[in-house]
Amino acid sequence: MESSTPVIVAIDGPSGTGKSSTSKAVAAQLGLSYLDTGAQYRAITWWMVTNGIDPADPAAIAAAAGKPEIVSGTDPESPAITVDGVDVAGPIREQDVTSKVSAVSSVPEVRARITELQRTIAASAVTGIVVEGRDIGTTVLPDADLKIFLTASPEARAARRSGELKGADLHATREALVKRDAADSSRKTSPLAKADDAVEVDTTDLSLHQVIECVVTLVEEKRAGR
Repeated sequence: MESSTPVIVAIDGPSGTGKSSTSKAVAAQLGLSYLDTGAQYRAITWWMVTNGIDPADPAAIAAAAGKPEIVSGTDPESPAITVDGVDVAGPIREQDVTSKVSAVSSVPEVRARITELQRTIAASAVTGIVVEGRDIGTTVLPDADLKIFLTASPEARAARRSGELKGADLHATREALVKRDAADSSRKTSPLAKADDAVEVDTTDLSLHQVIECVVTLVEEKRAGR
C-alpha cells in the first residue's frame, strides 16, 4: 500500500488501556487524521446536561439527539471539539458529564446520529485516519483496514485513570471502570466488543511507548501488505 493510499485504523477497548494516548501518537507519527469518538458522546451528553434534558429519560434524549451541532477536529496534536460553536474540550471531561455519558450513549437515536457523523469524518480523511472508541471495528467502521482491540487488567487501568484524575481514589476508580465496562458491554445498541478480525493488544505490562511502537508496526505492516 502506497503511503498516499488512505488507511483506516479502528482502535477499540475500555478506558484506561492507553487508547487515546496511543491513537493520537500513532496518528501523529504516521501523518494520519485522528478521531476521538468518546469525545463526541461526551459532547452530546454535555449538551443534554446543559439544556436540562434528563439523562435518565431516553425518550427526551432521543427527541433531542438531532439538535446539537457537533464539530470534531481531526488534528492528533490538538483535537478540537465544538458544540453549536462552543469549545467544549474542557467541560466534556468533567465528572458531571463522565457520570452520565453511558446513559446518554446507550440511546439508539444518539448512537445512530454520532455513528453517521463518525463515518462521514472517516470517509473524508484524505491521508487516512485513526478512529478510537468502543464500537468502531464492530459497528462504525466494520470495513476498517486494521482493527486493534486494546485490553489491560482492571488494576492497571484504574492506576492509569487515577494518574489522570489527580487525587482520585484507586479503589473507587476501579469500581467505576468495572461498572462502566458492564454498562457498555451489555447495552443493546453497539456494545463494547472486540471485532472477530481485530488484533488484541494487552497493554497491562507495556509502557505507553511500547504500545505505540506495537500499533505503528501493525499499521505499517498493513500498508506494506496491501
